Amino acid sequence: MVEHTVVEGVRWDAAEQCVVVSVRPDARRRHRCGECGRTSPRYDAARGRRRWRDLDHGTVRVFLEADAPRVCCRVHGPTVVAVPWARHGAGHTLVFDRQTAWMAAECSKSATAVLMRTSWRTVGRIVARYVADRDAGSDRLNGLRRIGIDEISHRKGQKYITVVVDHDTGRVVWMADGHGKSVLNGFFDSLGAVRAAGLTHISADGAGWIADVLALRVPATVRVMDPFHVVAWATEALDTERRAAWNRARREAGDREKARALKDSRFALWKNEADLTDRQVAKLAWIQITDPRLHQAWRLKETLRTVFTLARTRPTAALAALDRWIGWARRCRIDGFVELQRRIGRHYDAIRAALVTGMSNGLIESTNTKTRLIIRRGFGFHSADAIIALVMLTLAGDKPTLPGRQRRTE
Repeated sequence: MVEHTVVEGVRWDAAEQCVVVSVRPDARRRHRCGECGRTSPRYDAARGRRRWRDLDHGTVRVFLEADAPRVCCRVHGPTVVAVPWARHGAGHTLVFDRQTAWMAAECSKSATAVLMRTSWRTVGRIVARYVADRDAGSDRLNGLRRIGIDEISHRKGQKYITVVVDHDTGRVVWMADGHGKSVLNGFFDSLGAVRAAGLTHISADGAGWIADVLALRVPATVRVMDPFHVVAWATEALDTERRAAWNRARREAGDREKARALKDSRFALWKNEADLTDRQVAKLAWIQITDPRLHQAWRLKETLRTVFTLARTRPTAALAALDRWIGWARRCRIDGFVELQRRIGRHYDAIRAALVTGMSNGLIESTNTKTRLIIRRGFGFHSADAIIALVMLTLAGDKPTLPGRQRRTE
């Protein structure tokens, strides 16, 4: 059964169609306060005997039944006695909670509720209890040095969740419903001025609301611009030029065949140069001959991507390459890339920090991917709180293990 528990008897409850196991705490665990665990004198019988739901035996439900008197704790006053097989105030045993939490981490809450023969809301409460017990005595916000900040859309209609991860542990440390300055300020309020001063690097995308809050709350911390988003800006500028080239061929020159070929060149232009197929290489060679301006835009995109690739082994050379790229883009006379170099100039220090430190938002993008998997697995959620609870269960600490199993080692 469980430690520190004495089995007094087993019977079949015909009315409830379940097995009832009569138990009591052993002598060393009797008359302890349910809040603090101190040995305390008996106060009264409270509501008498009560039951706790245990794991099923095959297809038969099992309950533990025991007296649940109150004790008079010198700190908490009259309190229901603690029992070794369940959390204080819970209606399920510890092993029931643990198996339910494991299932919630591995499959949808709806499937977990069906298999465990409980409600969807009860699964949510069990998850919350498990996370609270796992994180008891620890503070995820302590000792933070390098963090990443991002947002993820969880529902249609611009519904977002703000996510903060620790680059050093790879774990989620904070999540909240919504996005914007007020939400991110809530994180720094929870962190406090002293711990915020200990932050050395913060990675994020180019969102203005993130930059504004960081400049106000942690002005001395190095902000690192995520390279993925910078290259994504270049891809957007390239696609804008591709559409302009298509319109020029279709409307100005009246060359429908060229316009059709340019329309079908999107994937060749987007793809990394090293990954191009022979057909896509031929497409780019044709673009170089027929539309040098569009080919120059593609070369600008690829060169910027190469800058961040170079930073992995030669950060100093990458810094010089970035400066040369900015000068090239400033003189290229392609509107999208002229504007892009201005945009990069506004985030210049953060982008240079990315080249020097090698940091990126790859970790938090991985977290967002796993969060989307949780949302898809549950066929959507009515509230952000349910998503946050499951993310904190699976990504903010050690994942639950099945009762009686040892944690697997990598």
